[in-house]
Amino acid sequence: MTEIIKKIEQIAIEIQEAIVETDTGKIEAQNSSGDVQAKLDVVSDEIVEKHLSELGSVIEIMSEEKEKPVKINENGKYLIAYDPLDGSSLIDVNLSVGTIFGIYENSYSGENIVAAVYVVYGPRVEMVVARDNVEMFRLINGKFEFIKEIRLNEKGKILAPGGTQAKWFSFHKEMIDGLFKEGYRLRYSGGMVPDLHQVLLKGGGLFAYPATTDKLKGKLRKLFEVFPFAFVFEKAGGLAIDGYDDLLKQDATEYHDTTPCFFGSDYEIKRVIEVYSKNEVA
Repeated sequence: MTEIIKKIEQIAIEIQEAIVETDTGKIEAQNSSGDVQAKLDVVSDEIVEKHLSELGSVIEIMSEEKEKPVKINENGKYLIAYDPLDGSSLIDVNLSVGTIFGIYENSYSGENIVAAVYVVYGPRVEMVVARDNVEMFRLINGKFEFIKEIRLNEKGKILAPGGTQAKWFSFHKEMIDGLFKEGYRLRYSGGMVPDLHQVLLKGGGLFAYPATTDKLKGKLRKLFEVFPFAFVFEKAGGLAIDGYDDLLKQDATEYHDTTPCFFGSDYEIKRVIEVYSKNEVA
């Protein structure tokens, strides 16, 4: 596992350099999920694949930008699913973006994830590593230095509600409105990595990307986004659910499966369960 983390450090430094130097325009292609690719998506994917392909401990890697896994070493131990550049559409307006890694054993499922790492590229480059606990590192003078352990409070203060509001179910809208009436502050950039990073660093709150009337299975992808962050939140003392059940109890029937998801501290997730247990998404 240590060699994987070290490789991710190298990947992060190289992607940060690419963000600064590479054309941020779109290309005439879509990834496997139907998203229009930015040039930086492709460049970042190439950087990740180049570095992870050098690891003997990795069986295969699976990118959000690819349809199928890439075999690395049949004698390896880990499978790695990654989103090379989450939120790439935000680069043109100079907002933070990130890279996400889920590290699995045996197969890609919530129960088989054994570690997760994400990197935030913003005014500072920060890397968060979740294993037995959750630790944050910051890129300082070309090296990642340990900053602190991340733990969530029982209740937070910020709210990051995703999804097209016009397509929200009425009970979901009522729940979000109710939290705002309690004094929660809106903090939502449209980038999963920076928004969840903020919830974690501010001690808690709620990030919600629900089922909507046009996307009953949600939008965010299990292997590359949801399972890794569910692992992070649970190791930080929080919770991660699909509205009803623990996200890490889910399997993925396809590489690009999606699911509704809610990440937060104890108070907010219990509120979600209370509301959703009385309402079925259909």
